[in-house]
Amino acid sequence: MNSGLSGETTSGGLNRLDWVLNQPVDIFVLELGANDGLRGIPIAETMNNLQEMIDMVKDKNPDTKIVLAGMQIPPNMGTDYASQFKAMYPALAESNNIHLIPFLLEGVAGDPSLNLEDGIHPTAEGQRIVTNNVWKILKTIVLPASVAEVTKDAAVEELN
Repeated sequence: MNSGLSGETTSGGLNRLDWVLNQPVDIFVLELGANDGLRGIPIAETMNNLQEMIDMVKDKNPDTKIVLAGMQIPPNMGTDYASQFKAMYPALAESNNIHLIPFLLEGVAGDPSLNLEDGIHPTAEGQRIVTNNVWKILKTIVLPASVAEVTKDAAVEELN
């Protein structure tokens, strides 16, 4: 179930999370923070909101597998801010022992041919790449190792 809203910040996601957790959740993909970064919200605030969401998911159902989607932002808020923002996701994943998609928009961000006119949101072709970025991590959770390996081999063959 996609519970995302366009333009959503971590504080907005945190405010709506109870509603999302009203139904059973086996795998929870947390992809928030980019809009915080684009608005210059303090890193500590964004990180605290993400941590609170992770805690809420774990408290509601300790068996839920959590996947955190890493994001990056352009350096218009300063290179220190951008590098701290980027480092926030791996730090949260490691400290919570959860899965990490290193950068959701890997292979898409910054490529005008793969983004809409706003330069931020992927086109249909860009979405296929994003889907692949998510699947690389998600398949390690949902597929037995032997099936994941066959799927990987088939994907590599398809690319060739």
